[in-house]
Amino acid sequence: MTKERGQVVYSSPTCQSYAVETSRGYTIIRASNINDRPYTGDILYGDLNYYGYKSFYNYTDGTIINGEVVEYGLSYNQAQAALDYYCY
Repeated sequence: MTKERGQVVYSSPTCQSYAVETSRGYTIIRASNINDRPYTGDILYGDLNYYGYKSFYNYTDGTIINGEVVEYGLSYNQAQAALDYYCY
C-alpha cells in the first residue's frame, strides 16, 4: 500500500483535531497528544483516507506523529462542520 500525501490546512493550539487536504478531499485527524499535532502548512504522509489510529510521517519537520483518522473524504464544507463538532 502506498502512502498518501496531504497538507495540514487547519491546526489550532486549542483543538486536538486538525484538518488535512488530500487528493480525495479533507481528512480530520485527532492527535494522540499535544506533541503529535502538526502546524498548518505541514506536509504529512500516511494512510490518510482510512479510519483508525495510526502513525504519520511529518515531512516538514522529519518526525513521526500519531493520531486517529475520524473522518475522511470530506468536502470543504463538511470538513468545516466536522471541525466545529470536534473542536467546539
